[in-house]
Amino acid sequence: MPGCSTATSLAAADDAGTEKADMDIYNGWFDLKPGESDTALADAIAGYMGYLQDNGLIEGWRLSRRKLGLGPAQLPEFHLMMEVRDLAQLEQAFAHVASRAEPVETAHHAVNSRVRQAMFALYRDFPDAVRRRGEEKF
Repeated sequence: MPGCSTATSLAAADDAGTEKADMDIYNGWFDLKPGESDTALADAIAGYMGYLQDNGLIEGWRLSRRKLGLGPAQLPEFHLMMEVRDLAQLEQAFAHVASRAEPVETAHHAVNSRVRQAMFALYRDFPDAVRRRGEEKF
């Protein structure tokens, strides 16, 4: 499945006892547009995320799909997670995609043209390296 090899390799490094760096995770949830192929979408995402990763704009990614219809009604069916080292790397990715230049424009369009009702959020691994313990007021 596209995307899994990247996500699996990141998780495997952690399972092997090696220290995994804290990541920021840019999340996207979306539904497939009517008439679009789910596997064509997965292939397009693999191409787009592969391009971003090959160019050092993201560290890894993972695509998942709601299973058995389980999940809140307001949350779309597909979930894309993109891992970045920090906000600087995410900003580089945004700037690169916002250029609308080839070849990223075609890769972005191949995904964006197949989805609807997209929503995004930024999460971080927690607790992360900047968190100090024992001084919290709340």
